[in-house]
Order: sequence, then C-alpha cells, then structure tokens
Amino acid sequence: MGNINVAVVGGKDFAPSVGKKGTVTDVTFYEIKKGDDSVTLIEPSKYPDKLSSLFYSVSMSEYAILVVDAIDSRLGETIVMVNAMGLDKGWIVLRNFIQKEQLAPLLADTCLTGYEYIEDDAVKTREMLVSFAGTRTKVPGEGTCGSCPVDSHFNVKGVGTVVLGSVIDGYFKKHDKMRVLPLNKEVVLKSIQKHDLDSDFGYEGDHVGLALRGIDSDELDRGYVLTTDASVKMSKTVSGKAEMVKFWPSPVKEGMVFHVGHWMQMVPGRVESSSGEAKSPDLRIELDTQIIHKPGDRALMMYLEGGKLRVMGSITLE
Repeated sequence: MGNINVAVVGGKDFAPSVGKKGTVTDVTFYEIKKGDDSVTLIEPSKYPDKLSSLFYSVSMSEYAILVVDAIDSRLGETIVMVNAMGLDKGWIVLRNFIQKEQLAPLLADTCLTGYEYIEDDAVKTREMLVSFAGTRTKVPGEGTCGSCPVDSHFNVKGVGTVVLGSVIDGYFKKHDKMRVLPLNKEVVLKSIQKHDLDSDFGYEGDHVGLALRGIDSDELDRGYVLTTDASVKMSKTVSGKAEMVKFWPSPVKEGMVFHVGHWMQMVPGRVESSSGEAKSPDLRIELDTQIIHKPGDRALMMYLEGGKLRVMGSITLE
C-alpha cells in the first residue's frame, strides 16, 4: 500500500476537483484511492486570513501542488513558506494564461525550481498522483520508532478516544505503547485506520486515524505528539543561528515577539538576545510553552503582524 500527503496551495478550486472531500477544520482534506494506493490532498482553507492554515498544510505534507492563478503577494508568501519548509518535490499548475517566464523570477533560488509543470486537468492529475503513490510503498523495518502529531481528536462511541493526524516520520504498529507529549503519558495504540480501512502499521506520510486506550479526548490538544521515538523531546528555550528569508525587511531585535512553528505547533516566543548578521543572526528565544521536536529539526519563525510577508525564516531546534 502506497500513500502520499500533498499540500495543494494557491488556487482553492483545484483540490475539490481532484479528490473526495473529507475532514474540514482550518485545513481541508481530500482523498484519492485506487486499489491499495491512496493520496491525501491537504488544502489551507483559511489562508490567507490565517497563516497557520498554510503552515499546517505544508507541515503535514511530503509534496506540494502549486496552483498559480495570479501573480500577487499571496502567491509570493506561499512560495516563501514552501521554500522555508524545504518541500522540494511537487508540481505546478498554471492558470489564466500565466506563462512559466512570469513565474520564474519568484521561483529563482528556491527549492521549487525542480517542480514539474502539469496540465490543469483533474482527471490526469488524479491518475498521475495515485500512480505515483503506488511507487511509494512502505515496508516495515526492525523495531518501531515513529511519531504522529495530533491534528484533531474526539470520542467515538464503542471505540473511545480517536486521534487524526499524519505520521511525520518512522513507523509504528497496532498495540504499540506510545508516549503522549507534552503530557508524558503512556497509551496503547488499539487500532489504526487509513482512509477508513484497518491497518496494522502507520508509516511516514500516512494520514491516519488512531484509536487509543489510556487517555480521554479532553486531555488532548492539537499539536500534541504521539511517539514511540525516545529521541523526541521538549524545549522551552531555542538557541542557535537562524536563516532569515531573503525578503525579510528588518533585523530581528531583542524583545521581538513572534511564533515558532514545528509539526502541528505554533508557539509564541520572545527574543532574549540577537547578534551577528541580519540575515543569519544568532538568536536565543524564550517560548511561552514547550515545543515538541527531535534534536536537529528545523522550525519556522512567523511574525503574524508582518503584513504581506509573515514568514520570517527558520531556526534549528537542538
């Protein structure tokens, strides 16, 4: 069984024409399934009003489809977000007679330069995606070590607590014991579903429903993490060299408040110290709450009052 998660960013009427509509929050899921292979399209339904909608869509995805129906500030911010998140594999759909030459300056020096241009054709796109997903079949390895950030959670009569999310790395299996962070609580994974079908495993890239024993839905929140990976940790302070996006207009100064985003988390923080070059400053950031991560992960810095550009850059979580 192969599965891929694809962020569909830009024009908002593309994903509904390709996949079947599923769960809707500030992101909307669309599903494609053929035999044992499946694709989950993730659309930032509240963007541009909520930058978090775009961030979560890209954060949950391995690939992206950039639908270009206008050359404007929203497109620019979307490209900056996708590039800052390092989503270097995907496809581009051009609309409204926009030419590749018009888009090229915006893509220059970004990870999107390797994206493949495809037709604005829902049927062909659906066939291409599900065929590509079939090449991404996962095979269980030795032991279990994987993580799944919580997107949504609820109680199901006769089942108990259910979590929806995307497996961010590694894999885990049914009946595994998992830690719930930041609660540091142990739960048992009763069952796994993918596209409403039972499965014994959850692999990196799978969009899953997980039934849990040992916790109530009321104890959970979006951004919590289920994991079998002992290296996953929590940090209240972030220190290191940041990489600012080339369009960010001003230096990061001591006392500045912005959000640090990682997986399904957006945590407010304040700059305690800033030194070095404006485009690659050494920062120390004190967060309002602990952020959950693996050592060496990159996190996104976002300034929600930034006007037309709210994506600042990225920083390593040690």
